[in-house]
Amino acid sequence: MSVLPLDAADEVATEPVPPAHRRGVPGFLRRPGGVFGAAWLVFIVVASLTAPLWRPYEVTEQDTANRLALPSADHWFGTDPLGRDLLSRIFTAGSLPLLSSALMLLVAFGIGLPLALLAAERGRKVERITSRSTEVLMALPATILLLAVIGVIGNKLYPVMAILGVLISAAVYRVMLGVAQSVRQRLYVDAARVNGLGSLRVNLLHVLPSMATVVAVQAAQLFGIGLLIVAGLAFLGFGPGEPDPSWGFMIQDASGHLFDAPWLLVPSGLVLALTVVAANELADAIAGKAKAERPVARRRKRTPVAPADTAPADPGAVLEVRDLSVAVDDGPQLVTGVSFALRRGRVLGLVGESGCGKTMTARSLMGLLPDGVSVSGGSIRWQGRELVGLSEKELTAVRGREIAMISQEPMVALDPMFSIAYQLVGPIRRFRGVGRGEARTIAAELLRNVGIVDAERVLKSYPHQLSGGMAQRVCIALALTGQPELLIADEPTTALDVTVQAEILSLLRALVRDTGLSVVIVSHDLGVVADICDDVAVMYAGAVVESGTAAAVLDDPSHPYTMALLGANPHVPEGEPVPLRLASIPGTVPPPGSWPTGCRFASRCQFAQEKCTAPFPALPAHGSGSVLCIRVDELASAQATWDAEPVGAGTPADAAVAPAPTAGVSR
Repeated sequence: MSVLPLDAADEVATEPVPPAHRRGVPGFLRRPGGVFGAAWLVFIVVASLTAPLWRPYEVTEQDTANRLALPSADHWFGTDPLGRDLLSRIFTAGSLPLLSSALMLLVAFGIGLPLALLAAERGRKVERITSRSTEVLMALPATILLLAVIGVIGNKLYPVMAILGVLISAAVYRVMLGVAQSVRQRLYVDAARVNGLGSLRVNLLHVLPSMATVVAVQAAQLFGIGLLIVAGLAFLGFGPGEPDPSWGFMIQDASGHLFDAPWLLVPSGLVLALTVVAANELADAIAGKAKAERPVARRRKRTPVAPADTAPADPGAVLEVRDLSVAVDDGPQLVTGVSFALRRGRVLGLVGESGCGKTMTARSLMGLLPDGVSVSGGSIRWQGRELVGLSEKELTAVRGREIAMISQEPMVALDPMFSIAYQLVGPIRRFRGVGRGEARTIAAELLRNVGIVDAERVLKSYPHQLSGGMAQRVCIALALTGQPELLIADEPTTALDVTVQAEILSLLRALVRDTGLSVVIVSHDLGVVADICDDVAVMYAGAVVESGTAAAVLDDPSHPYTMALLGANPHVPEGEPVPLRLASIPGTVPPPGSWPTGCRFASRCQFAQEKCTAPFPALPAHGSGSVLCIRVDELASAQATWDAEPVGAGTPADAAVAPAPTAGVSR
């Protein structure tokens, strides 16, 4: 009899549970396992606690004429060797394991959870003391200690289970500590502290609600373990003495009649098994990992339509995206007609405001679109291989080994429950097929390659012990564990300060230069794009409105949206005067499903005319690039005219972001 390890914390999100679509119905009750677990536990608890009020026979009442009887109208579950009614005895015996297991939970969480909250709040000194204390508890032999306690106080299961709760509290503390430390890193916890909330209120109002799912899962699992321990003690003779019933003794009694009365084992064994299974199914349902098949909304079958010409438009490109469309199943399009090519050793920037489809485009390259979103058309060719339509197993062979990704938020990409060494060594062993020692050596070398000097210390650290810049460097090292040829970076510098941002960009440039790595970087910062990108694709409302080399697009923009982005850029070139007012783009990006026909930027563009509302194809621009504007030639002519006028006369870029409601190029 050993205390099982708690292993569900790394599977459970610590974010507060989002509101259910159907109000009043908890999410776990919409899964078959959750319904069964909750219904059976409620039934067994109510039936056991109220058994003295409804049981058909007293637990000591004997019917000697019907010993070892099978189920009948008089005895629904049959009788035991002394002719006692099994139904009455089973449900009467249920109150002891249920209440004693609940007491064990109360003690375990009553000790472990407050200690975890205290250690997470007070820092390393308190954590060191509490962790060493709990390690002592975990080192104690639980079975021997419990038997020694029973030898001293007798078969009193409530004190015994309370002592077991003290022992298990060490495991509860270890699991909850990692979760609490992760939650306390969030900005809303810091905001609550800034707002003057005390330690108790911060924990009760902000930290504990985010840990509720993990607490519920662990409690449900430990409840099932407690039931088995109580039954096991009774089976060994350390439970209530005769004639008081207990599940463990009834199972032990039935084991002596396996050949002459095999039915005797079924009722008591089945009730115990169903109760333990119900507790575990409830835990799985709460964790969102129910094994039962969940109902899935019917999806419209989408067949990706590849371009008629399957020959590569750019033979030198390692990645070629043509006419890519991404859509919500049975919903609106999120990305339409996106095309670009990427050569080896070059950096492509996807630029645009939030909501323009940059991240959806980037995630589609790896097949990592959210549930309910899929590629609805177009082609993604990686080194001549079509990725659209590949199975999950086939995509798994590509991810990490050939194409890797850097997350926007490093603290989310790194698991707070495991050390950096654990999170790097595992992928290295899986991708490169090396031993643990060699994998750790490679992990340290990767950290040094991304600019971490004290690699050994970082390997021993946990994510919450790293700064934002250090964590982002670890994420880059994690992406390089499989030696990929393409790196997708989704806003890799957004959460970093300017100094660290420059260091990360310098690191990416060095990786591209030294390894020939190709990079697709998603960003809304034109300074980042100008600093690192060789090519640019400007996206607006799910479409590429302008593309070409970074120098050509940023120095000589053709589309009014690109002009507006450059005009709204807060970076002022050296030697130029600082503007009195930073230009802005009026309005917002239209949401999917409400895109206008023709130019999607027309409602915000100061140059829009009636003909801009009709559909039109993209035009070639910037050599191998394109521009999606029907008035591009007119704007170019106007630009040339303005360039010939005195300074201060205004330019199309100024007009693109000006608040004046003028339409057209003429002034």
